[in-house]
Amino acid sequence: MTPSLPTHPCSLDPVTLPGWRWGPFLDHAVEALQPLRPEAYPIEPRFLRREGLTGSKAHPVAVTTSTWACRTDKLRQVRAACVEAGMAASVLNFVANPSSNFDLPFFGADLVTLPSGHLIALDLQPALKKDQAHTIRVWERLVPLWENWTKLLPSGGPIPSEAEPYFSPGFLWTRLPLGEQGDELIRSAVFPAFVAYFDLYLQLVAEATPVEEKRCEELLAGQQRYVDYRAEKDPARGMLTRFHGAEWTEAYIHEVLFDL
Repeated sequence: MTPSLPTHPCSLDPVTLPGWRWGPFLDHAVEALQPLRPEAYPIEPRFLRREGLTGSKAHPVAVTTSTWACRTDKLRQVRAACVEAGMAASVLNFVANPSSNFDLPFFGADLVTLPSGHLIALDLQPALKKDQAHTIRVWERLVPLWENWTKLLPSGGPIPSEAEPYFSPGFLWTRLPLGEQGDELIRSAVFPAFVAYFDLYLQLVAEATPVEEKRCEELLAGQQRYVDYRAEKDPARGMLTRFHGAEWTEAYIHEVLFDL
């Protein structure tokens, strides 16, 4: 079950989606964030929980999209977009957006179940890919984790060349089949990899110290490029549009998921 949280505005309310596959992952992240004393991140009520239908008129499938979000003194926004639509889709998109006052990468996790299988992506994503001062201390600690877990999981295949600047050398990307084999790999490899990646991220957050104003401006510009790219290329756009309509989806992408 999702850990109990203090009474607070509803962006910190626990996510409850019956049958949702990815609950234990969000549970771990929420609990791991508690020492940082998270506060609710402001989100309009219309984006906190949205229900709809997909499938045919003869066989409709209920869809629920919920949002969990917080902020801390070093993280501008930590948010989870959670979708449960039975056999049609089960999704957790979890992203930690750092404050530009600290030289930190983004944390990103995409955990997706579709009728074709499971799509898993984990990374500590750079704001300034070609800046060694920003990346080398992260890569030195992240790549050994990637080496440990990638050998247990099949490759997800190539990524578009235009996307490469927004991923790290520790980008863990895999496709798993539905059924017992995929479920076992999620338990034995994907979940502990998620824990290891997020624990490393929180260690980096704990160690981060404020940067000077010029560096802050460089980081903010890099973060803006990342957020703009993610908003433009969000692979969930088509799915969310089918579930909830184009107007709500575009507002959700730009005002919640990638709101910088």
